[in-house]
Amino acid sequence: MEGKACHAQIIRVGLQADTLTSNMLINMYSKCGLVDCARSAFDEMRERSLVSWNTMIGSLAQNGKEQEALILFVEMQREGTPSSEFTVSSVLCACAAKYAVSECKQLHAFAIKASMDSNVFVGTALLDVYAKCSLIKDARWVFECMPERSDVTWSSMVAGYVQNDLPEEALMLFHRTQTLGLEQTQFMISSAICACASLAALIEGSQVHAVLCKTGFGSNIYASSSLIDMYAKCGCIREAYMVFQGVEEWSTVLWNAMISGFARHAHSLEAMILFEKMQQIGMCPNEVTYIAVLSACGHMGLVENGRKYFHLMMTEHSVSPNIFHYSCMVDIFGRSGQIREAYEMIEKMPFDVTASMWGSLLSSCRVHGHLELAEIAAKHLFQMEPNNAGNHILLSNIYAANRKWEEVARTRKLLKESEVKKERGTSWIEIKDKVHSFMVGERNHPQIAEIYLKLDDLIEKLEKMDYKAETEHDLHYVEESRKQQLLRHHSEKLALTFGLMCLPQSTPIRIMKNLRICGDCHSFMKLSSNVAGREIIVRDTNRFHHFKNGHCSCGDFW
Repeated sequence: MEGKACHAQIIRVGLQADTLTSNMLINMYSKCGLVDCARSAFDEMRERSLVSWNTMIGSLAQNGKEQEALILFVEMQREGTPSSEFTVSSVLCACAAKYAVSECKQLHAFAIKASMDSNVFVGTALLDVYAKCSLIKDARWVFECMPERSDVTWSSMVAGYVQNDLPEEALMLFHRTQTLGLEQTQFMISSAICACASLAALIEGSQVHAVLCKTGFGSNIYASSSLIDMYAKCGCIREAYMVFQGVEEWSTVLWNAMISGFARHAHSLEAMILFEKMQQIGMCPNEVTYIAVLSACGHMGLVENGRKYFHLMMTEHSVSPNIFHYSCMVDIFGRSGQIREAYEMIEKMPFDVTASMWGSLLSSCRVHGHLELAEIAAKHLFQMEPNNAGNHILLSNIYAANRKWEEVARTRKLLKESEVKKERGTSWIEIKDKVHSFMVGERNHPQIAEIYLKLDDLIEKLEKMDYKAETEHDLHYVEESRKQQLLRHHSEKLALTFGLMCLPQSTPIRIMKNLRICGDCHSFMKLSSNVAGREIIVRDTNRFHHFKNGHCSCGDFW
């Protein structure tokens, strides 16, 4: 109000024609978020200096009016007003928000022609927009060609690698900043933590956490959220909760990260308690919060709780359910065996059905033996994901479970003829800063002979506790002895054995797997945790399983 009163006074005394005064008005309105008022002051100017254009273009770009910023830049060029590095970087920021690849490349050419491409602000804006438009090679080229780089430049490049699912490259660049002795910003460290989360690299993540504390950014909300996510994805839910408890200033992002972490680790009760506490302190759940709490219900088959939250979302907090909320409900119904209700949810929802929904339904049909809806789901998946071999294999397994061997043969023949490759079961374990990977029937690991001997000893001990390979989980049409051999050398069993060989007794064994853990391996892990007296944590494609004293955190529901 005070600013508008000053504007009125300027008009009264006749100073609105003064360029400097008008520039200050534009700047004032822009910083107050009154972009339309700033534009009116700009349009009324008789003479516009470079500052006027830059301020107005920057204001539009920063306040969600990227298209207007681009149009105004074109108008500026037509009037013959020379541009500055600030002008170009502001317009590039607008391109990043719009993912405008074509305009970005034109501006890049403009910057080269005007000899601005070596400017640190222009270069940083260029690599940022290329990274956000998934042109990471172009972003890297701009970065490497820059004669001067700021802290923001390095942060943008690390973040760009993370955004483009290149976590290893992000960490390599982060280590490069450490080697060069560069100042590390909270944004750079947060990106490095996200990279560790993607790789489930616990040791490296803990080291970055130490860097975060050393730099004094440990209390930053976004860095703390990244830490919670990292520890949760690495199987350390207790450490994630410790970070959460240590934050002095809370935000919805932080609470969402913790609730999601609890859901991923089958701590559904804790997730729901945190959901209630969040509201008790006056924070309003958003659509992400509801995705997290619905996921928690899905992991434990809490159908009625899921129904309650789905209804509460709309009636209590006016959150319109999106495709992810419906997907959660499909998962909740399917996992609990209510396959028909899951299918009806798919049929009546106001969105196009995604491949993940049909995949969830197909998986549920596999677990609960619903052949009719499995064929419907598979038909849709074959059209939507023609190169996904897993869908063909899953349908084949459902046929096998129902002893329909002709259909099994037909399905596998179609898969073979399509030349789509099946994803092999692979498990990873981190030992002393090195990640070791194992495939089913592994032969290439340097210690594989010793691993197989150790595994044989472990199985012998388990058999004394009445362990017997659950061959019903291997659906190959082969003899019983061959099924036992295939199950014996699943990748997670090999990873566990190697962990028992290499890790101290007090250290939990953490295994990551690219497929869903099978029923036989699940039973194997439960018994092994008891025999070895070790906590075993397995992350498969669906969730985390914490095995301890012969039990699993999932309650045998996954």
